[in-house]
Amino acid sequence: MAITLNNGFTMPIIGLGVWRMEKKAIKNLIIDSIKIGFRHFDCASDYKNEAEVGEALSEAIESGLLWNTDHGHVLEACKHSLKKLRLDYLDLYLVHFPVSIRHTGIGATGSPLDEDGVLDIETNISLETTWHAMEDLVSRGLVRSIGISNYDIFLTRDCLAYSKIKPAVNQIETHPYFQRESLVKFCQKHGICVTAHTPLGGAEANAKRFGTVSCLDDPILKGIAEKYKKTVAQIVLRWGIQRNSVVIPKTSKLERLQENFKVLEFELSKEDMDLIKTVDKNYRTNIQPAKFWGIDLYA
Repeated sequence: MAITLNNGFTMPIIGLGVWRMEKKAIKNLIIDSIKIGFRHFDCASDYKNEAEVGEALSEAIESGLLWNTDHGHVLEACKHSLKKLRLDYLDLYLVHFPVSIRHTGIGATGSPLDEDGVLDIETNISLETTWHAMEDLVSRGLVRSIGISNYDIFLTRDCLAYSKIKPAVNQIETHPYFQRESLVKFCQKHGICVTAHTPLGGAEANAKRFGTVSCLDDPILKGIAEKYKKTVAQIVLRWGIQRNSVVIPKTSKLERLQENFKVLEFELSKEDMDLIKTVDKNYRTNIQPAKFWGIDLYA
């Protein structure tokens, strides 16, 4: 099952995210996921496991992400990822976050801070400059589709205004506790596919890292899960798919991979889709810059 992007290419509607996945587990896990039916893998240079992913994906189709320190070095960053992933081209390449920070070298994906402990933001590289460099990757045949990530409505609108090739995807945090209906509808209205990173609200991992609460413990969602005889995670992923978004949950367990892929086998009623709308808390659980970059980039 796939979504057709605005350039005619298709993207599988469910994928596997590899953020925070242990390197030693990646190869077997990705091979197992391919056997199950996964054909969409979400990577980033910042995840520091592209080489391991590449080992397992030498014959598979992959999507990548441009890290924040590489805004002025888009071509080099893309070629670096292609080399590690052992691929000739990427199906999809994204600008990871709408901010350019001090370049520290291709492949170095740290987030440099200034003397005050605040993210060292570059002010001489615009998002427009970065986007035109992304467009050049398409003309060179290195990338089929390009997109953005963590862009709000205003930044997405600006990208549409200056783009020659409009973004095919906007990858954002969205889940039942952070539904972002306005942004989702805006993107879809303008032909931009929404991909949900953190589609389960981060669960235990984000609870430990950011102290956030997971929607998987919500009593309304638990009730719906009981009705369908599914797990809460399956209900949440199915909800995301029925919003016409792509979901890329991360897991390192084979049984969860199988469970996640089975969300293609059932459908939620309109009544239950409407019920899930009521649990929205406008509650971000992931990508909280103020906690590790010393600055609230959402302010």
